Amino acid sequence: MRPGVLSFAPRRPDGPAPLFCDAALAARVELAEVRLITEVSAATRGRRGDTAGFVIPIAGGVASFAEVASPFNKIAGLGFGEAPSVAELGEIERAFAAFSAPVQVELPHLADPAVGSLLTGRGYRLVSFENVLGRALDGATAHAPPAGIAIRASGPDEYDQWLDVMADAVAHADDQGVPSHEDFPRDAVVGAMRDLTTGPGVTRYAAVRDGLLAGGASLRMTTGLAQLTGAATAPVHRRRGIQTALLAARIADAAAAGCDVAVVTTQPGSKSQQNAQRAGFDLLYTRAILVKEVA
Repeated sequence: MRPGVLSFAPRRPDGPAPLFCDAALAARVELAEVRLITEVSAATRGRRGDTAGFVIPIAGGVASFAEVASPFNKIAGLGFGEAPSVAELGEIERAFAAFSAPVQVELPHLADPAVGSLLTGRGYRLVSFENVLGRALDGATAHAPPAGIAIRASGPDEYDQWLDVMADAVAHADDQGVPSHEDFPRDAVVGAMRDLTTGPGVTRYAAVRDGLLAGGASLRMTTGLAQLTGAATAPVHRRRGIQTALLAARIADAAAAGCDVAVVTTQPGSKSQQNAQRAGFDLLYTRAILVKEVA
């Protein structure tokens, strides 16, 4: 195909109908994200056995500081209720500053535009984007993985090995698409994954290729929404269909459990986004990543 020429693959007749995202669906997804962040932040403090960090509700969303360098240090869920007040933002900015941490806001483009204006007026700077994709789950069934690959639940006996595979894969991110603006230390990634996957409603998956643990994934189900909360493949096992197989297994399990929508977050233009769209996911909305550095 010549560069710059678009190619459109038609949807399969038995595939899901396109999923339209209005503000109500975006608010539902963001509320699930708020609950997830709240649970993970609490799990982090429980793991450490102290009370350092915080979770502060703000205008229907939440501000979280789990621990130093955690992926769960952020503000999420803004823009679908009342706009935050200047006083609320000031309190949260001071809370992050007490840990010498910048304030990062993930703001959906379907949110109230007044929130973006308020943030940029306070010195928040646009640094990146991330995409939220979704798929209706009516009639979703599992497809057999490629030959030599098996997808199964990951048991406690291999938990540490599963964490190692996931952390190693994150450290060797795919080079397709827009690079992430964040780079987390390995111990922070392992801690965050541990805290995420010990929460309620979360299932871990293992991908085995030729007898070796080649990748893993997790799924969180809440209020009929299936959150695909992470997936990774060890570099040596990539381009073998493992990500697609992990997607298919989680979609089928979520549909069987009665979920009506599945969602996944990806870097724009990434291999993960490409795999999700091939599996019937539609781009629902984009989050702008806005950051205010420590003064």
